[in-house]
Amino acid sequence: MKTNEQNHSLYYPPGGILIWIIIIVELITFMGGLTAFAIFRNRNVELAIESQHHLSALIGTINTIILITGGYFMAIGIKKLQKGQNALASKMILIAMIAGIAFLMLKGYEYYDKLQDGIGLSTNTFFTFYWLITGFHFIHVSVAVLILLALYISVKKGSYTKDNFFDVETGGAFWHLCDLIWILVFPIFYLL
Repeated sequence: MKTNEQNHSLYYPPGGILIWIIIIVELITFMGGLTAFAIFRNRNVELAIESQHHLSALIGTINTIILITGGYFMAIGIKKLQKGQNALASKMILIAMIAGIAFLMLKGYEYYDKLQDGIGLSTNTFFTFYWLITGFHFIHVSVAVLILLALYISVKKGSYTKDNFFDVETGGAFWHLCDLIWILVFPIFYLL
């Protein structure tokens, strides 16, 4: 169990060094996929533009707002926990979790809509990238929601305090990874 002193060490960034190694590996993985997609897009501009018309920039924008809002509440939850305000911290984490669920529901609706239109993984290369990259992100958000659920319950029960919040910071770092990845994915698929 880490203490506050250890949490503020240069060698232990928020959440600890292990989660940051995971974050870097995940970012490299997503950047590889997004780079491959960008190369495809540059070589097949017409197909990419035509395929992009089947995506809803409105849904993508709403999901971006939802994730950023969830990230904000998670950050506030950690700050409240560090101040010993467990009740408020658990509420903030709950709001972040609800944002994650809202994202998954809206993304699930978008997936359903694509499938109803006959757009799947093998429709064309654009949608192969779309399904693989956004699907991998969907899995990350699902895991993050489960992490936030466990943290919410633990903070509410008092298992974490202002002197013991390392795991909550780690969960928050993972949540922010999901935010960051979506901020990279959204414009590349929906706007460019």
